[in-house]
Amino acid sequence: MKPFLTFLTATFFCLQVFSQTNPFFKEWSTPFGVPPFDEIAIEHYLPAYQAGMAEEMAQIWAIIRNPEAPTFENTIVAMDKSGALLRKIIPVFSGVSSVNNNTELQALARQFSPMMSKHSDDINLNFDLFKRVKAVYEQKDRLNLNVEQRKLLENTYRRFVRNGAELAPEQQARLREINSQLSALQLQFSQNLLAETAGFTLKVSNKSRLSGLSEVQMADAKALAQKAGEAEAYFFGLDNPTIMPFLKNAEDRELRKEIYDAYLSRGNNANDKDNKEIIKKIVTCRLERAQLMGYNNFAEMAIEDRMSKNPEIVMEFLNKMWTPSLNMAKSELKDIENMMKKQKVTLPSTPADWRYYFNISKQQKYNIDQEVIRQFFKMENVLDGIFYVCNCLWGITFEPLQNMPLPHSEATAWECKDKDGSTLCVLYLDMHPRPGMKNGGAWCGHYRSNAFDENGKKVIPIITIVCNFTRPSGDKPSLLTTDETNTFFHEFGHALDGLFRETQYYGTARSQRDFGEFASQIMEHWAFEPEVLKVYAKHYKTGAIISASLVKKIEQNEMYGQGFATTEFLISALLDMEYHLFTEIPDDLDAILFEEFVRNKYSALTQIPARHRSTYFSHTFAGGYASGYYMYLWAEQLDSDAFEAFLEKKNIFDQELAHKLRYEIFARGGIEDAMVLYKNFRGKEPDLNALLRNRGLGK
Repeated sequence: MKPFLTFLTATFFCLQVFSQTNPFFKEWSTPFGVPPFDEIAIEHYLPAYQAGMAEEMAQIWAIIRNPEAPTFENTIVAMDKSGALLRKIIPVFSGVSSVNNNTELQALARQFSPMMSKHSDDINLNFDLFKRVKAVYEQKDRLNLNVEQRKLLENTYRRFVRNGAELAPEQQARLREINSQLSALQLQFSQNLLAETAGFTLKVSNKSRLSGLSEVQMADAKALAQKAGEAEAYFFGLDNPTIMPFLKNAEDRELRKEIYDAYLSRGNNANDKDNKEIIKKIVTCRLERAQLMGYNNFAEMAIEDRMSKNPEIVMEFLNKMWTPSLNMAKSELKDIENMMKKQKVTLPSTPADWRYYFNISKQQKYNIDQEVIRQFFKMENVLDGIFYVCNCLWGITFEPLQNMPLPHSEATAWECKDKDGSTLCVLYLDMHPRPGMKNGGAWCGHYRSNAFDENGKKVIPIITIVCNFTRPSGDKPSLLTTDETNTFFHEFGHALDGLFRETQYYGTARSQRDFGEFASQIMEHWAFEPEVLKVYAKHYKTGAIISASLVKKIEQNEMYGQGFATTEFLISALLDMEYHLFTEIPDDLDAILFEEFVRNKYSALTQIPARHRSTYFSHTFAGGYASGYYMYLWAEQLDSDAFEAFLEKKNIFDQELAHKLRYEIFARGGIEDAMVLYKNFRGKEPDLNALLRNRGLGK
């Protein structure tokens, strides 16, 4: 009884001391109950975390001490409902840290990491709690459970087993140590990468060396230099909206090489931010954890609960994609080197040459200029296009919200309404980079998940989409590349997946991990459909609708270069898998040498680095994609096949299919196996050839 009283006492103490000043201990009276970001201060997080963990542990002990026999309601549902305060705190801390980071938040993150690891282990390795869960699970066939309830029971039981509940005490003790180490290592990897990305600036004093760059690129570089007190210079950072256009446009080969070398070397600079040793420790910990659980390797354990089921199926899938992709990349390389020969540039080509000469080759093949194309993709217009697609498919609308608490001053807030006028969610958008403060890339997260209250009324989710699109400059608005436009549609697909979900339990909300990108990636298919482009692709100055001829060029542009795009992705996916197929970690494992070994194994082109090299591969070493980077491509075989259903109907806004997409897939979350959900929508399993056709790699 002592642990229960200890945690309960801690809870009451924290609530009494801090309830008058700490926003986390109050009912939020903000519009729609969004977090009161303007009231939350650094000092509020620690006591909130402590109280949240104490509250959940008190709830867990109440379940354990319940004198009644274990039932689905008093054990499984009670566990699913526990931890409400933590579910309130964690998304806020995580969300704010990712968009407005500073040294204080980073220090707190390092403090919270072992705390939360221990807290999770205290629940997942609690023998008495597992005994109750197991008692309910063993009578599952005699219980009158619906499909979702049965899934929640299975998920709960498997969560305990997969987290070590059946291990011997000494094994559980070691598992706790491993979990704590992994949590700290992954956080350190992420913080090192953030610092390395922000820590390099290419300074150019001679303007003549910047030939080929657009006016917008020049203006942005000048503004960055002026901000640093260098009025006569031009500064270029390593954030993607800066470096990728630089590599495409800058004529100066040495400058391209200098900045790209810095980009590729992040986390590999033999300094206190070097990630190589951290990678070795992470894969070592993961392997030991998997083998403690009875698996041969980490990939085997990680993939078991996914659609793909085992590493062999994943590797077979990746290998089927590798050969046609590599062949296409070799063909593209010939174009590049022919272009270099024409310009009398010294061969062989290097990674810093690919984007530049490929861009020239593409322009000559299709007479296409990316800077011209961007003028039709003003960020606000792209958002209008997304809203248009959502309305045509499901009748939903988005309205701006004023005077709302915001996670950052640059964010905007929107209310999403269903076709009957009811509110589906509150959506935050945060679109531009803030190097050193905001994580790179793009993502969709939440500040509150979809839920139902005790009266069965739906509590709307609060969703956030974060991107790093080029900022407006002077009189020019933010103009997106086709890649960025695709990204915007992609992240909005994640948001739709969240706002349409209608699961009753937290434990059934998430779909299987390798199905998780389906919603985002199917949304990409509408981005460049001519029927959609004519609605939103308008010249930012004249308002002229994009011409049919330019649309055709965009289609050709998107297909040309898929060899490069697919192989650079596949190298990363294969690298991720190879790290986690080890059954024994070599004593001399070096991330850079191992990466080279993997590249040689698959005969990768030297001119195409992995999209994410090991030392900045945050998806696998800091995020949730360990043995899972393949998921994007795996999901693409599903979304490519699914969109072909609309094409077969000769109506990309077919209402019957849109209804099935919403209610057979999005609304159902993880209620059933993903393949069951997919077949309910499509009527068959996906066709890999649809993916090859989508990428122009097959007929």
